[in-house]
Amino acid sequence: MTNRNLRTVFLASAALAILPGAALAQDVADSDEIIITAQQRAEPLRNVPIQVTAFTAQAVEDAGIKSTADIIAQVPNITYDRGDTYRSNFITMRGLTQINNADPPIAFVLDGVPQTNQKQLGVTLFDIERIEVLKGPQGALYGRNAVGGAINVVTKAPSNELEGFVNMGYANGDTFDASAGISGALVEDKVLLRVSGSYTSSDGLIKNDFRGDNVDYIDHDYSIRGRMILKPTDLLTFDLRAEYGKFRGGSNSYAAVFSGIPRDFVNPQFNFPAYAKGDSVDLTGKFDYDFGFATLTGISAYSNFKQTNRADLDFRNPVDSPGGIFGLGFQAGQGQNAKIKTFSQELRLVSASDQAFRWLAGVYYLHTDRGLVTRGFIDLDGTDQFDNPALLIANNNETNDNNAYAAFAQVDYDLSPTLTLTGGIRYDKDEREQTNVVTGAIRKISFDRAQPKVTLTWKPEDGRLAYATYSTGFRSGGLNAPNVGVTEFDAETLDNFEIGFKTQWFDRKLTLNGAAYLTNVKNYQYFYVEAATASQVIDTIDKVQIKGFEIEAMAKLAPGLDWSVGVGTTDSEIKRSLFASDVGNKSPRTVPISINSSLQYRADLSENVEGFVRIEYQHIGKKYWDADNASVQNPYDLLNTRIGVEFGNYGLYAYARNIFKEKYYSEFFQPKYSGLDVAIGYPGTPRTYGVEAKLKF
Repeated sequence: MTNRNLRTVFLASAALAILPGAALAQDVADSDEIIITAQQRAEPLRNVPIQVTAFTAQAVEDAGIKSTADIIAQVPNITYDRGDTYRSNFITMRGLTQINNADPPIAFVLDGVPQTNQKQLGVTLFDIERIEVLKGPQGALYGRNAVGGAINVVTKAPSNELEGFVNMGYANGDTFDASAGISGALVEDKVLLRVSGSYTSSDGLIKNDFRGDNVDYIDHDYSIRGRMILKPTDLLTFDLRAEYGKFRGGSNSYAAVFSGIPRDFVNPQFNFPAYAKGDSVDLTGKFDYDFGFATLTGISAYSNFKQTNRADLDFRNPVDSPGGIFGLGFQAGQGQNAKIKTFSQELRLVSASDQAFRWLAGVYYLHTDRGLVTRGFIDLDGTDQFDNPALLIANNNETNDNNAYAAFAQVDYDLSPTLTLTGGIRYDKDEREQTNVVTGAIRKISFDRAQPKVTLTWKPEDGRLAYATYSTGFRSGGLNAPNVGVTEFDAETLDNFEIGFKTQWFDRKLTLNGAAYLTNVKNYQYFYVEAATASQVIDTIDKVQIKGFEIEAMAKLAPGLDWSVGVGTTDSEIKRSLFASDVGNKSPRTVPISINSSLQYRADLSENVEGFVRIEYQHIGKKYWDADNASVQNPYDLLNTRIGVEFGNYGLYAYARNIFKEKYYSEFFQPKYSGLDVAIGYPGTPRTYGVEAKLKF
């Protein structure tokens, strides 16, 4: 039997013994006490008629979650692909996928503020109180771009008591990461302050075979956050938050795959020293005023993100490919300077929850200023020629001024003690203006959409419910860069039909949830690169149908022993397209089946000493990279483990991820979609292992 077969047998056995999970990090025995805010009001997780995976603060620690990728690795029917620049990522949820330089398919909400920039999604997560992953269109409450679902991240609030933490870790690749925080009252019960931060650096693990260095290095990536809560009266609360981050790391880490086969795993071999650097500032002010019958909430947010990116364009080198890009006899480089500023304001009024008729209503405004300078240049000697006009082969310089407006409302009415009808609607309007800085030409375009949602929920008894939902989604269209053949792209809209259930059994020792869905998408947005103009292009597929199911189980098998399993399927089909040969194919980045699982055991080793063991398994099925389905990546399996010993407020841990060194691409483009004369693949993360130490006080 081959090593690969042995590995497959082992992983299959692990899947049956541990089987994969979705809400896997939570304590099953206390699942009915987990309170979430998925519907803009505090509710028990078990009573929310949405497929929600919730991670408590303890669950985040147990699973070692430090990034958005770590969240998604725990949840089926969602994939996280690294690609493009250092901070870029591509999230696909229920078949709806991320597009570069455009709106995401999910609402990523951090402390109540939607993160509208794609590069804000792939951030370091630290000092976290709770994470909620909502699957299915959430447009009625979350608005534009929540076509696939939403991720709510809630950081820890300041406390009255003096408390703090320090976490430090070291891993292969000379990777160092640390986070720390302190919290307490400046004026007891009135003025509370919390300050925390994180830092990461790494030499990287993915080798560049030509240069000899590692393409995934992190020179530095750090953030510092301050959060203050003011309570001038018992009825009024202010929540103020400020965060600054700065980073520099490897970028555009693609390997030229000359065979064009996504199962041919090769290392990058480009000659240009690729990097991305930047910084961000985020400021948020929130207030809550309790009128008794309802609570008024206002959230104001400002964000300023800047990134400078330089990279290879042909992803080869002059020794192995002396003919250069397209056989023109020279190497090529690329670069982009991005500046994105946003300001948003939300006001909402939410009724009290202890009544048969519950309601909420609100308005939202978002302004975005985005400037992009994108260039391709002749690479003479592996140095940056971004500002040399004599060597430019493409030059796009654009500014985008966008305004988005929305109004929304939702009502819940208990028709009987066991039956609840929910109705919601949101109206979104986007106004977009683009200026070609090179020519002065101005283009304008606008999109608008009403997004209704209706849910009927039946709760025959405590801990059990079934629901049926009709929901809609809207992802705004927009303008591609100047000089691009596809000048603009349409808004993506969808209708979703879903039935699901949530149940608890055996005195809440077993939780079993599931759903089946059918989604019809119009103007499915997808992405490719046009190398001739060094442009990233968004286009649409006329009609796509997506259907699937999800099932999750969480069980407390014995004292200290928790098990969970989650399985998700996504069956997508292109129903109508400009390219007739694509009809009947699966939509880009489709993964027909994914499985996630964990088995966790915690036990007393002696007085004040506790042992901890966790095993995780993840199966990613075949991945259909592009609409023509010419590139299909084989399924792969990841096995992770984490062990630790905890001495009261101290903890020592060791972990390993991708134990069997599974190879895969986190992004893959054929020449048809890369715009190049060669296929390119972004290597997935190899095996990582390390140690951690934690202190709480």
